[in-house]
Amino acid sequence: MMTTETPPQETEPVTGFWRLVPEPSLDVVRRWGWASVAVNIGIVVTGGLVRLTGSGLGCPTWPSCTDESYVPHAALGVHGAIEFTNRMLGFVVAIVAICTWLVVMRYRPIRRDLRRLATAAALGVPLQGLIGGVTVLTGLNPWIVSAHFIVSPIIITLAVSMLRRSRNSPYPHTPPVVRALATAAVVAVWLTVALGTVTTGAGPHSGDPETGRNGFNPELVSQLHSDVVFGLFGITIALVIATRVTATSRTLRKLAAWLLAIELVQGAVGFTQYFTGLPWPVVLVHMFLAGLLIALVTAVYGERGTPAT
Repeated sequence: MMTTETPPQETEPVTGFWRLVPEPSLDVVRRWGWASVAVNIGIVVTGGLVRLTGSGLGCPTWPSCTDESYVPHAALGVHGAIEFTNRMLGFVVAIVAICTWLVVMRYRPIRRDLRRLATAAALGVPLQGLIGGVTVLTGLNPWIVSAHFIVSPIIITLAVSMLRRSRNSPYPHTPPVVRALATAAVVAVWLTVALGTVTTGAGPHSGDPETGRNGFNPELVSQLHSDVVFGLFGITIALVIATRVTATSRTLRKLAAWLLAIELVQGAVGFTQYFTGLPWPVVLVHMFLAGLLIALVTAVYGERGTPAT
């Protein structure tokens, strides 16, 4: 028999500033969670566009664009416009994070699990901005560029986790093999993404022609990245099969299928970019799909539920 795992809920009086914030429904909380996922995938794409078009130093300083101005001028050309646009999207991400935090904090009854996730996601935004500033000030050091990128998948993970926990439906009982495969898929996706940043740091798209690389052999790290991707395929295929031959939720079966589908598309895009000399539009699609993979594998992990009895 399926039971409901209900997160702790508390009540507390609404006083002071919080009276000015309209009381949201759980649907409103979820809408802001979806908005957080969308804008953070968006900034992955615009950040990739900055690097892939050589616009990483389009605004040569930080927090202003130049020593004289916070906005780019004509002399900086299209590179300045691209870099500045990415910085402006950072403010959109911040606004969404603040609004998400406000609605979660105002929601009653109190959900401390949602509050922790929303707070962590909100704190990730200024952290990413700070790392972005260090990235510019260090002349696009490839390791700092990688750290700057990784913050977005972390925020996406927090937002998707919040979405799953905001659902009213019960947590399903799931067989141990499905739970183990879901956990393995998370590890494999994150290892794939991490190795992808190392591969990028060794490749030609540095963000600026004068920027150094991380020193790794591009062929070697690309091969290692591909090996992990094949491992991820195997894990996900096993997960899809396991969800269909065991008693698992329909939602988990669908999510596992979508995860495999996006992985196959991502793999095709990855091989295309490798064998065509890394054209930047194809690499940009690859980065967009990486954001989707993080969101999907987090949803799969969240849906794995509790151990079957």
